Amino acid sequence: MLIGELAEQAGTSTRMLRYYEAHGLVRPARAANGYRRYDEAELRVVREIRELLAVGFGLDDIRPFVACLRAGNPSGDACPDSVAVLRRKLAEVDDCLDRLGTVRRHLQEQLTHALATRPQ
Repeated sequence: MLIGELAEQAGTSTRMLRYYEAHGLVRPARAANGYRRYDEAELRVVREIRELLAVGFGLDDIRPFVACLRAGNPSGDACPDSVAVLRRKLAEVDDCLDRLGTVRRHLQEQLTHALATRPQ
């Protein structure tokens, strides 16, 4: 399939596909006329990239998932490097939740104090 077809099927733009290619995540074959040609495997890779980006992964975090798919695994999270990224990202999310919990408790205390000491 051509780049426009891949973009449509993957729900992205041709510009984003070129961006992924520039970062080494997508690897089109080149036709004799220089056009980019993609197969179903690249569609799977692009869908994986899009899903991971949607939940906050960066391009460097995505590389192990793409490598895992390219190695012939049924999913990008089947490899040890991908699992390591998932563990690290989960730890980052847990840390953010802890910090948000602290901020929430502080705000609740401030609100309680403000309501208790406001003039009647």
